Amino acid sequence: MKQQSGFTLIELIAVIVILGILAATALPRFVDLSDAAEDAAVKGVAGALASASALNHANNIAKDAGLAGPTPTAVATCQAVAALLEGGALPSTDYVITAGTGTALAGGGVGSEGGSSTCAVTYKGKTGNFVAYGVTP
Repeated sequence: MKQQSGFTLIELIAVIVILGILAATALPRFVDLSDAAEDAAVKGVAGALASASALNHANNIAKDAGLAGPTPTAVATCQAVAALLEGGALPSTDYVITAGTGTALAGGGVGSEGGSSTCAVTYKGKTGNFVAYGVTP
């Protein structure tokens, strides 16, 4: 006579109950992560824009001091900072850059050489701020 092997009905039901309990407790934690992901994405893009603008501004200062290096890119508006990113544009058309408040470092706002402005980038209702520096190479 052959000896059968396998799981009993009770063992299968126990495993299904345990999986159900795990799913019921873990699922709510992962369902609403899209909101946090969108917030992190817009803050990441704002950080990239701030870094690109600061590096372009530093490059312009070095050029004005007579040091060799790449030619800085002209920046006269908050929107122009997007051209400094890799690929020359924002990651998606869903991102929108808006002008913010200008500060007079050398004339007033991002529209002037050395001026700066706190700008905002928005993505699906989430907003991140960055500082843009005016550059006229």
